[in-house]
Amino acid sequence: MVFLNDRERAEFEENKPQALHADIWMISGCEDRQTSADVSNVAAFKLPDPQGRAGGACTATLLNVLYEDEKTPLEEFSFIEVMGKMRDLLKKKGFSQIPQLSSTHPIDMNQKFNLVPEELTGNRRAVLVGINYHGQKGELRGCHNDVFNMYNYIQESYGFQDEDITILVDDEDHPPPTKAAMIAAYQNVVRQSQAGDAIFLHYSGHGTKMRDQNGDEDDGYDEALVPLDFQTAGMIRDDDLYDIIVKGLPAGVHVVALMDCCHSGTVLDLPYVFIANGEYTQMEIEDKFNFNKLFSMFGKGPLGKGAAKIAQGLKEGKVRNAMFKQFF
Repeated sequence: MVFLNDRERAEFEENKPQALHADIWMISGCEDRQTSADVSNVAAFKLPDPQGRAGGACTATLLNVLYEDEKTPLEEFSFIEVMGKMRDLLKKKGFSQIPQLSSTHPIDMNQKFNLVPEELTGNRRAVLVGINYHGQKGELRGCHNDVFNMYNYIQESYGFQDEDITILVDDEDHPPPTKAAMIAAYQNVVRQSQAGDAIFLHYSGHGTKMRDQNGDEDDGYDEALVPLDFQTAGMIRDDDLYDIIVKGLPAGVHVVALMDCCHSGTVLDLPYVFIANGEYTQMEIEDKFNFNKLFSMFGKGPLGKGAAKIAQGLKEGKVRNAMFKQFF
């Protein structure tokens, strides 16, 4: 594993696009190359009053760790402790997936873990999506339970209110998580928020990889969420999520996303990452990070071409600030 050095990181921070100055971080159930498990019995994770038996391994594990943290108020878990405990618990339960944390900026992994920073005093909004795909090939069992368990947690522990929580699940009591409904929910929560507000996004369902359409992926594949009506409406690609959530976010809004699905590691395309595999001691930018995709927001004109050239130079260690400032 090779990371950008301090000089390269500082250069990136000085010149990164304005959209990446937002406060966004994401916990994903596994790396891009991995699949995420559906748990047959969430009671094994010792959640308080769990909804149903089945659930996603990532959601169940995170909640287990966070509820454990609340039992010991004098010993608050740090980010690195939460991620490490998630990995240890997954391994103990027989799962090979490795959780990871990604962000728009480097989080101090030794600071206290909080879904909502204590200094934020604005509104708190959430979008919770759980899809079991009842009657379809690849049907899941635990995604509704994930949503309702997380719903209980953010209400009890962080004061989210009913009227500010959008729930999309494929049952008879809630709006179905179609592609249009999911996109509209994400757009609405971003549009309604302003500086000082917090957003929590939770997705439990299938994730997939599909052929890249615009040439911005080094491996030739986009990561994507799989809505209920994917067979007719299609997938929600990582490019779509980046445009809606990252690029559209008002300044001063804090976003946390929990993606409990396969191939979720870079579904928001955030540059800084911590993978709980024992090789990371802090958040890093891997040298294989797709800078060309990151800077593609500048379009295909001279500005976009220059940004892409400099992005490649950053990867190769040939970048100078003067070169950046010619374009940004």
